[in-house]
Amino acid sequence: METNIRLTNVAVLGAAGKMGSGIMLLTTMQLLDMKLSNQGESFSPVIQAIDPNLDTLRGLRKYLETQVLKAAEKKCVWLREVYKSEASLVDNSDFINRYVSDALSIVNFTQRLESAYDSYLVFEAASENPDLKVKLFTQIDQNSQREPWFFTNTSSIPIGYLDERSNLSGRLVGFHFYNPPAIQKLLELIPAKNTLPELATFAEQWAKALKKTVVISNDIAGFIGNGHFMRDLLYAISQMTKASRDFSIPASILMMDKISREYLVRPMGIFQLMDYVGIDVCQYILSVMDKFIPGKNLHSDFIDSLITMGVKGGQFPDGSQKDGIFKYAKGKIIAIWDPEAKQYANADEVIPVVDAWLGKMPEGIQPWQNVMKMANREDYLKKHFEILRNCSETGAVMALEYNSYSGKVGQALVDDGVAASTKDVNVVLTTGFFHSYGPVHSF
Repeated sequence: METNIRLTNVAVLGAAGKMGSGIMLLTTMQLLDMKLSNQGESFSPVIQAIDPNLDTLRGLRKYLETQVLKAAEKKCVWLREVYKSEASLVDNSDFINRYVSDALSIVNFTQRLESAYDSYLVFEAASENPDLKVKLFTQIDQNSQREPWFFTNTSSIPIGYLDERSNLSGRLVGFHFYNPPAIQKLLELIPAKNTLPELATFAEQWAKALKKTVVISNDIAGFIGNGHFMRDLLYAISQMTKASRDFSIPASILMMDKISREYLVRPMGIFQLMDYVGIDVCQYILSVMDKFIPGKNLHSDFIDSLITMGVKGGQFPDGSQKDGIFKYAKGKIIAIWDPEAKQYANADEVIPVVDAWLGKMPEGIQPWQNVMKMANREDYLKKHFEILRNCSETGAVMALEYNSYSGKVGQALVDDGVAASTKDVNVVLTTGFFHSYGPVHSF
């Protein structure tokens, strides 16, 4: 079967969710652009936008309409060229509205999973639940005459495990978008040992067509991104626990968050990132990794206790941050959860304790926002770590220890066969997590 035929009928499962909506936007515009660019050929794609929630499906339609319109406004010159035979289109707004109308016309918004039975290609962006994924794959495959290829957006579950349970015989590949898919450049591609070579090749080509930076991970639970993030988080929790023998838990939490954000030059502190991802999601990813990578103690009693107390973090549908280990006001941290008191501690009361404990921030240290704008970023970072090594304050010492551990985790991902190279590890952390440098570095 020619690969273009695969693109004539595509299904997205969980299409109206946080990840699914982004996948829908990318897929819709890419397929429409292919159709408009090949007017001499017969290519009439349709996308099945499948989601069980009718209200969110309606929201998806509005989201696509809004985002496609924004994209169209940036390519009016091209739209005038591809629609030049249409005499009724005169103003830029005519061409833009036609493009939006054409985009929506190739999407079938539906609650029915049966709509995927005629699809050649199925993107799965359902919740991170292996039983649910297997159920969806199996139902579609058993009722399809197409022998569809399946792309799963899982961030942690081994692809081979899902493939075997679903009896797909290699017709499944990991296609892990980072959040939000429409903006994030990174895509982790995870072929299992038995993934069809032609499927793996097609998946890589499709990711590049979507203008993604592709990093291939071996099929080991957690893959590269979460393989590093989860171990990084567990280290921060262990250091927080150690510090809490002498300080309050809120102060210990804020300390590690500040070290990872300000001293290690990251966009978010490690605990703020846990909130962003969702504490319950982190708990689940760890449970998957612990199951498939036994003997490494990839588990956290601290995270379990937070979930028991109902502290989960995550995001609202509009992308704003829910309260988790931190309480937020307009994106700013205003309080830290105290598990012992079972309430939030005011950040203004905790910050002075943390600052006194860590010591004076070394002069010359720049925030992440400034560093990311630097043309000579690597030169600055070499100087940054030299400053830390020449500083005897507690914060600098702890930051260097954290940085060293992070580098060892990155190297271990290569040694354990998860990543092909330290370069791949660094690309995942700098592109997918927006770190200012990769964990395996020379400075």
